[in-house]
Amino acid sequence: MVDPVFFPNPVQVPVTRTPGSQKPAAATGNDTPFAKVLDGKLPSRGVTFSQHAQDRLRSRGISLSTDDMQKLAGAVDSVAQKGGKDSLVLVGDAALVVSVKNRTVVTAMDRNAMQGNVFTNIDSAVIV
Repeated sequence: MVDPVFFPNPVQVPVTRTPGSQKPAAATGNDTPFAKVLDGKLPSRGVTFSQHAQDRLRSRGISLSTDDMQKLAGAVDSVAQKGGKDSLVLVGDAALVVSVKNRTVVTAMDRNAMQGNVFTNIDSAVIV
């Protein structure tokens, strides 16, 4: 006598896919990277000054008003959104070299010191 074979679940045939037939990833409806969206939602942080920049501001008699500081923070935000790393920001009569990633003013000079100067190691410039 032949024993019947019992299969409790139906047999499933393995499915093989060709490289081009994979399901597309679920679309989020937005191609903006998460970090950029998050940066846009977070309140903007202030800008700090390195010790070197503070010394330059003091020795050259440069003072920035609260309005200038707000413009500076806005300029740094704009450069960050565009992907800049080190920027020259011209605020009033001052030229400030800013590390965008650290949100830190690296050095500062007045209009007289700017004359004939070459700015290196920057990838953007903002006039506010």
